[in-house]
Amino acid sequence: MADVNTASAAFLATIPSPDQGVWHIGPVPIRAYALCIIAGIIVAIWLGERRWVNRGGTKGTVIDVAVFAVPFGLVGGRLYHVITDNQLYFGEGKNPINALKIWDGGLGIWGAIALGAVGALIACRRRGIPLPAMADALAPGIVIAQAIGRLGNYFNQELYGAHTTLPWGLEIYQRYNPTNPDDFLNGIAIGHVPLPDSPVHPTFLYELIWNLGVALLIIWADKKFRLGHGRVFALYVAGYTAGRFWIEMMRTDTANHILGLRVNVWTSILLFVAAVAYFVLAAKRGPREAPETLWSKDVPREDDASASAEPSSEHAEVAAAPDTVRDSAADKATEEPKPEAEK
Repeated sequence: MADVNTASAAFLATIPSPDQGVWHIGPVPIRAYALCIIAGIIVAIWLGERRWVNRGGTKGTVIDVAVFAVPFGLVGGRLYHVITDNQLYFGEGKNPINALKIWDGGLGIWGAIALGAVGALIACRRRGIPLPAMADALAPGIVIAQAIGRLGNYFNQELYGAHTTLPWGLEIYQRYNPTNPDDFLNGIAIGHVPLPDSPVHPTFLYELIWNLGVALLIIWADKKFRLGHGRVFALYVAGYTAGRFWIEMMRTDTANHILGLRVNVWTSILLFVAAVAYFVLAAKRGPREAPETLWSKDVPREDDASASAEPSSEHAEVAAAPDTVRDSAADKATEEPKPEAEK
């Protein structure tokens, strides 16, 4: 009985993994990973829109920018993942077509940011607004979206660390897919049979919590110091990469290495240095952008519209006069000139 109680206590002290990450409605698969990505995008657009309007920008601009940035970002994220983890898709026994299956997971955040920025730049130029200011408005939403996206890794049972005895260790189970025994991603855990290394460090959870902390940090810093000219975005990059550095070092999934370090560790180091340098140098550009510079060029400002609609002082005086005065003024305007003898 003591052994049973000990085993129960050990199990309750860990985090269980979901039995599956894919459900089906008829022939249509519903993937938790995709739902998390979509939810993150919605939150990022919503928060970015609020921040943009509060800074003086035109309402609806963030949605217009997202129309370009989101598809560019998804393509860029997939490209970065496929390039940096090419061994998963190319080589002996691999199927290159799987590189197109974005729904199976695998998005590199820096590819998403880089190509997403290209899409945002196109939209910002069409609107006549500065990209750095838009990046500042979007930064907290982006890192919160990353946190939500990490829940997709939880459902996919991927991107975890080494074995641990800590009470928040993650239980990982064998999943079975009757139609394809090698496809664990679309399988179901039957009987909760643990994998050999289970429980493991939930590195997805570490990054989720870290990202939420970064979001709070940059929102606080932006309000306190009125950051502008891309400095909020730079602070986000520096904060995120500082966490990604040590979390990446804990992960045990397959990855390419350069000089003994994972590729994403080197990426984090380089981007951290670049972000800090930009944050310091951009301070010389002065205070936050003036609100009038954030108004879309093709949308008239409310004060301009009201000014153009305001009547002239002469007409206003006539309009405000009593009816008898207005009638007298009208009579004088329409009265025919009298002959000289009648004057």
